[in-house]
Amino acid sequence: MTASKFILGLIGLSAALSIIMAMAWLVWRGSRNSGWVDTIWTFGLGCVGLVGAVTTWPMHLHAYLVAAMAAIWSLRLGSHIARRTRGITDDPRYAKLIREWGAEASPRMFWLLQKQAIVSIPLALSMWLAANAPASMPLPQTAIAILISVVAIAGEAIADEQLRRFRQVTADKAKVCDAGLWRWSRHPNYFFEWLGWLAYPVLAIDLAGNNPWGYFALGAPLCMYWLLVHVSGIPPLEEHMLAARGEAFRRYQMSTNVFFPGPPKAPAGG
Repeated sequence: MTASKFILGLIGLSAALSIIMAMAWLVWRGSRNSGWVDTIWTFGLGCVGLVGAVTTWPMHLHAYLVAAMAAIWSLRLGSHIARRTRGITDDPRYAKLIREWGAEASPRMFWLLQKQAIVSIPLALSMWLAANAPASMPLPQTAIAILISVVAIAGEAIADEQLRRFRQVTADKAKVCDAGLWRWSRHPNYFFEWLGWLAYPVLAIDLAGNNPWGYFALGAPLCMYWLLVHVSGIPPLEEHMLAARGEAFRRYQMSTNVFFPGPPKAPAGG
């Protein structure tokens, strides 16, 4: 890959993400349900990855794999978020910010979503770099990437389904889901979401040194970890859970790993 191709690809991906998040802002303005923001982001990022892969020339195994991985990931997660959004009036994380912004909510929401487009660039770039990796990459490396992607998508789907079933059968809103994967991590869905982004660097990085641009794909898991653990994932969600579940969630915090799965430290109560 040449420097000019890398720069043009980066510009194209950035522009596409900016347009997608502007569309998400318009949908929020019309519906006032900020849950649609994450739905559009997921489907939009998946489309960017898919289009970036299928426009690769000449098409080879990696491009087909990235297209499939992007499509399956976005369809699974986007459909899950859409179903959840239909059942709520607003996302509590965004709703808190909107209340604090008051009359300035609309323009500040627009720029917040444009910032999300910017921090999503490493994610889109990692998919594009993986699709454009040399066709001569070793098959074991490709197999590892496929395995990571399968485990990540399946794990996140299982975690989401376990939480959905818990909410269906548990009438007490003060209780905390601490069964299945949720006994090993307070956020197993976030963990598997992060894990899935490791597949793209594995596909993109040429260990023979013929494609140094592939190392930029490491930005995807680094960016996703930072977002989930330190910015828009765990911190606001746990703040909301503490307010809603109180002592039950505090006990859950004490007994269960926050992100990386591990054996419970003590029987989780609540």
